[in-house]
Formats: sequence, structure tokens, C-alpha cells
Amino acid sequence: MQLVILIGVQATGKSSFCRRQFQDTHIRLNLDMLRTRHRETILLDACLAARQPVVMDNTNPTRMDRARYIEPARKAGFSITGYFFESRLADAIRRNSGRAGARRIPERGIRGTSGRLELPDRSEGFDKLYFVRLIEDSEDFEVQDWLDEI
Repeated sequence: MQLVILIGVQATGKSSFCRRQFQDTHIRLNLDMLRTRHRETILLDACLAARQPVVMDNTNPTRMDRARYIEPARKAGFSITGYFFESRLADAIRRNSGRAGARRIPERGIRGTSGRLELPDRSEGFDKLYFVRLIEDSEDFEVQDWLDEI
């Protein structure tokens, strides 16, 4: 079974990538829908107990944020895969400005996440890590194996 953790600032394509890559195979959990960590934990625990592949579609900017998922998933025998989304602040703010309504994030929120963003490392417990870039003016993504010198 697999736990996928998406990592990156808002407006970098994480949710679009998630729907495209994992919609038919994994349960998608995210705080935008669930609203509380308590609900998120209940559903994550249920996925782990049921041996159901799951994707954590949050920003997950810090090692501590990611550890809350990695540790229980590892104990449950899951493999852990991380996808780090290219997180250029100016690009994310520009893409976010094109969003409407509740989908539009306050700019200070994007800046705050960017300021806390820590690059993932295999030592956190990842079995696989990838770097993802949203290809501008398209709905496509470029996915590369993680290079530790990024």
C-alpha cells in the first residue's frame, strides 16, 4: 500500500496533479475539505487500517508536517512517496490571482507557506521522491526523479 504526500506552496498544481494521477487509485485527504486535523486523522487512520492507498493533498511545507503522516503509515507497512512541486513564489502568486472566489488564497497565506517551506529529504522516511513542475500555459506536468542537490 502507498501513502503519497504532496509538498509545495499553494497554486503550484498539487490538487490538479492529484486528481489526474491518483483519482482512480487513492483516497484524497485534504484540510480544505475536512477543515480539522481531527477529521483528517480519523480518515487517515481508516485508510491505513483498510490498507487503502491515500494521498495527502495539503501544502505539507515542513518536516514536522510530513512526519504526522509518515510515521503512522510506515508503522502500517505503507510505502511513502513524496512529490515536491516547484514553488516559485512569484509564479504561485500570479496563478493564484487568476483564481475566483474561495479558491483564491490570500497572498499572505502563500507567502507564509513559502517562508516555512523545507525541501523534503529521503531521511524523513520517503521511499521515493519526485520533483514536479507545472508546464505553463498547459494542464501538463513534468515529473522528474528527485535529485538531492535540488
